[in-house]
Amino acid sequence: MRNVRVRSEVWLFRFFRFSMALLRRMINKLVNRVMLGTVTLPCEKMASDTGLAVSGARKKMVVGLGNPGMNGSRHSVGMAVISALAERLGVAQQWKSDRQVSGEVIVSVYQDTQLVLLRPKLLMNVNGVSVAKAANKFSVQPKNILLVHDELDKALGKLAIKHGGSARGHNGVRSCVDCLQTDVMPRLRIGIGRPSGKTPVDRHVLGRFSKEEQIILNSVLEQSVDLLLTQITEPHLQTSPSGGRRAAGRSKERKPPVQPAEGQSQN
Repeated sequence: MRNVRVRSEVWLFRFFRFSMALLRRMINKLVNRVMLGTVTLPCEKMASDTGLAVSGARKKMVVGLGNPGMNGSRHSVGMAVISALAERLGVAQQWKSDRQVSGEVIVSVYQDTQLVLLRPKLLMNVNGVSVAKAANKFSVQPKNILLVHDELDKALGKLAIKHGGSARGHNGVRSCVDCLQTDVMPRLRIGIGRPSGKTPVDRHVLGRFSKEEQIILNSVLEQSVDLLLTQITEPHLQTSPSGGRRAAGRSKERKPPVQPAEGQSQN
């Protein structure tokens, strides 16, 4: 009798957790839709007709997912990567706050690609609102939007490219899928590892990297930028094995020529 009671309590607890997770999921989806409003997603024709287009250039957008004001936290490592990308491209001083997209934006040209860099200024759970607004404003199709985000299921020092698919429990990616109404966006997943001991997951992801972890992170940022540049110029090239790749201690520094795109909007 006691065993039956214990099993019943376990079942009720699991059902409660599932119900609460489903409720949060529904609320987040509703908030995303309300905040997004009536934004129209770009189509093939819009992408070619935009006045910001560079003659003969492709269009790509790279987004660093994270929480504004929480630079240095594990959950915002995507923003650290995109800041490192801007440094590598020599455009780190060109970030402009854009109220139309609820984020900070850089528009430049890398080789034959018009490149939009985006740092959302909304909370992680609604990052997709900023991404969809930027996709609409700059006429970038979802398949050409590269999301950079933290990954609990990969150890710190490991990173991998994922070519579309489910959000795998990441609220920022899920928000992007909801707002863009597709899951085709490629992602660069930056390993942060799971917490040790009894440390809660939320405390772990919102916490800052330790001094020892920061040493590893420096190599991760360099390798991440290398992968991003490869994806921008050769998106169909397989750049990481299915289990991910570990960041090396050093990588070559290179500063490719970058030109600011004419007509960048400033707000």
